[in-house]
Amino acid sequence: MKHIDFTIAKDGFTGHLAEPDDGSDRAVIVVMGGEQSILPGIKFAERFADYGITGLAVSLFGAEGLPDSPDRIPLDMFIPAVNYLKQHKHIERISVYGQSMGSIFAVLAAVYIGGFENLILVSPTHVTFEGTAKDKKTMSGHSVATYQGYEIPYVRADFSKIKAAKYYKHPDCGYKVTGMWVAYHDAYADQSQVLRAELPVEKTNARILLIAGDEDEAWPSEYSVRMIAQRLKNTGYGKDVKVIVYPHGSHLNGLMPNKEREKKLYRMIPLIGLMYRTFGKYKNENLTYFERTEKEIIEWIQ
Repeated sequence: MKHIDFTIAKDGFTGHLAEPDDGSDRAVIVVMGGEQSILPGIKFAERFADYGITGLAVSLFGAEGLPDSPDRIPLDMFIPAVNYLKQHKHIERISVYGQSMGSIFAVLAAVYIGGFENLILVSPTHVTFEGTAKDKKTMSGHSVATYQGYEIPYVRADFSKIKAAKYYKHPDCGYKVTGMWVAYHDAYADQSQVLRAELPVEKTNARILLIAGDEDEAWPSEYSVRMIAQRLKNTGYGKDVKVIVYPHGSHLNGLMPNKEREKKLYRMIPLIGLMYRTFGKYKNENLTYFERTEKEIIEWIQ
């Protein structure tokens, strides 16, 4: 496996490439989160490379030349990332994979930059959010994303009455959820905000795979998946769409790093269960979902 690192100063984007030794005619741009994430994007790019698919993880924030938090992140940086794959690696069949917050940027990249064969969204939202400061508590008053200097319309969530990581009982939910779930659930109820900020998935022109758990602790991703699917149906979307919702499924979902290479990471699973309570309560089911999801994603791309 070959690795190449990119910086925004030199390449126009910050990212990490994992390429099969024999190259590939397909690539996936992986969009997870920041450069210093607990689950680094490169580990997911490497997993795609294990299957003979070039993986390019693009970092959204937390590196030199990028915002220091999820706030006003420029979609423009996906242009040189796509151009690199096409012009230097001569790959035309490019997919984009967005997990959690990365789902926003995966959709927007497909809309504004285009040229993606497949769009894979795991534990997604269906709207663009307001940006946050580095402390992860203070809302910025700006969109999380920009394009050509203009802010993408966004939904504002109220975090003033809750603690984002604390667990709460909510009357609309049959299991305990985080304060972040509560804030976004309540924000989704404001239809004037949602109509303005809803992700225009019908403009992606890609085959779309949607994956969520029905007991997502972090935000209502099952609801978002249903909203995305309904929007596609209402607009007469002509490409393939598949929806997968896992019973007792956690926010922690999707393709996971290679077990053999990342043994240290997998030893952290008990700790992950403390953070993601659905995952901890239904650990065996959710570990099985990792394997099922990986199979679904690879088959969707290949």
